[in-house]
Amino acid sequence: MVPPRRRSRPSLFPGAPGAPPLTFGDLLEAVGSMGPFQLSSVLLLSLPVLLLASHNLVQNFSAASPEHWCQPRPGPNASSGQPPQARCWRVAPELAPGPPNSSLDRGQEEEEEEEEGASVGQEPCRDGWQYDHSTFSSTIVTEWDLVCHLQPLKSLAQSLFMAGVLVGAFILGDLSDRFGRRLVLIWSLLLVAVMGTGAAFSDRFATYCVFRFLSGVGISGFLLNYICLSLEWVPTQYRAAVVSIQSYCSTAGQVLLAGLAYGLRDWRGLQLAISAPFFGFFAYSWWLPESARWLLVHNERRAALHSLKQVARINGKAAAGGAVVLEMLETQVESSPPGKGAHSCLDLFRTPTLRRISCCLMFISFSMNMTYFGLSMDLSVFGLNVFLVQLFFGAMDLLAKMGCALLLAFWGRRTIQAASLILAGIFLLASLPVPPEMLMVRLAFVVLGKGCLAASSMCLYLYGGELFPTVVRQTGTSFTTVMARLGGIVAPMVLMSGEFQPFLPLVIFGVMPILSGASACFLPEMLNVPLMDTVAQVEERASWKSKAIFGETPGNITAPVIRSTRF
Repeated sequence: MVPPRRRSRPSLFPGAPGAPPLTFGDLLEAVGSMGPFQLSSVLLLSLPVLLLASHNLVQNFSAASPEHWCQPRPGPNASSGQPPQARCWRVAPELAPGPPNSSLDRGQEEEEEEEEGASVGQEPCRDGWQYDHSTFSSTIVTEWDLVCHLQPLKSLAQSLFMAGVLVGAFILGDLSDRFGRRLVLIWSLLLVAVMGTGAAFSDRFATYCVFRFLSGVGISGFLLNYICLSLEWVPTQYRAAVVSIQSYCSTAGQVLLAGLAYGLRDWRGLQLAISAPFFGFFAYSWWLPESARWLLVHNERRAALHSLKQVARINGKAAAGGAVVLEMLETQVESSPPGKGAHSCLDLFRTPTLRRISCCLMFISFSMNMTYFGLSMDLSVFGLNVFLVQLFFGAMDLLAKMGCALLLAFWGRRTIQAASLILAGIFLLASLPVPPEMLMVRLAFVVLGKGCLAASSMCLYLYGGELFPTVVRQTGTSFTTVMARLGGIVAPMVLMSGEFQPFLPLVIFGVMPILSGASACFLPEMLNVPLMDTVAQVEERASWKSKAIFGETPGNITAPVIRSTRF
């Protein structure tokens, strides 16, 4: 009797004859593509995002310059009051002896008087200043007298923070691609917690600047990794939703900052409130597993197996996780993928498609952030309550991002990226002919332009993470972050051009987004396209010859499957 034919069990893996090439999406589907693990990890990574905007924009409140005037001269000849314009000078006594506590000679005094614009019979504030504490009980300006000739120092503190973010992007982006997303993210959270708290207890301005610089480095490390770590654990169809949620948290952080600043009028308390929670974020971040996609690309199969089993267990698919044995993972790759150190920042510019992607994204990031920070960093210019302006800006950004999230699912990334930038420039340029007396109309145009920039920034977070392949994803993101911070550093210089021509800053802020929006048209579309892992996949997808090896996503949307790397 012929024994009955045993039916072969369909295999997920390519080891069986006739099995299709295995992709990382197949592995993710086996262990749970969007289960409790993904939901909890997105939530835990989104909580620190609430305070990202607070660290970026805190100096709108902690470095606010209240009304101030010269401290009256001590002694019997002290003036009984100060004229309204006596912010940087005071009436000199009749017998003009040098002040008791002055170590300046008369030549230095005359030079200082000339710099401050004091006229005959007036002198600079030798004994300090008095401040109006009705809005803020204390700021770094009142703490260290950063007024008059020292006023540029408050901008220096913000520039040093931006420089810290820039330096962190240079260093930590490459480290993330070499040593993993999780490790850099964990220690970045600790760096923000320690240095941000240290800034709150600084006793000198120089110490404050050092702590702010180092907290900027930590912010950069977290910024580079939290989106990437989220995207590499979720399936293609949920990427836009995940980035939208995290982007909402970033915008909600602007509203949260307004509330914290309103309740905590002391700069030390505000700085501590936005920094101390990062100790808690650091504590639970050890639970987050490393990206299995990154581990597979870097030939760390045992660690990838551990991460996949952990995800399967949390998602209630322990049996499927047990089936993903190490031997099966080893059969995925016909030729071993490059190991650590095989890729560098030069890979961003070696091949034509990735070079075009890198250059376009860097230009978009620079122009978008230059304009965004130029509009956001000095809320007092609108002549309204700074708390309400911050709240209004945050609410408008949130609405703009919600609209962007809906459109991303239908129109694609490239269209939204280009349209949001071009509209932002048009709104800002439209505010130029509005007469000064129509302040609210002008403010409305500026707010609409800033809202379009907020939508563009959310799209860029998603788009940039999708366009760069896994092997250089963090390196590419670090380059765009560097350009973003350069834009933030250049923004105050653009604002200074208004001293020569008042309309010039808005002209620059309007033209640059339009130019960068035009450059976005040269980027490839990534709607419903799986993440790519190698530079070769990016180039293959851009080539018409690669159509024969496309086709693994639902809905007949083509995507690259490079046969030499089957995951």
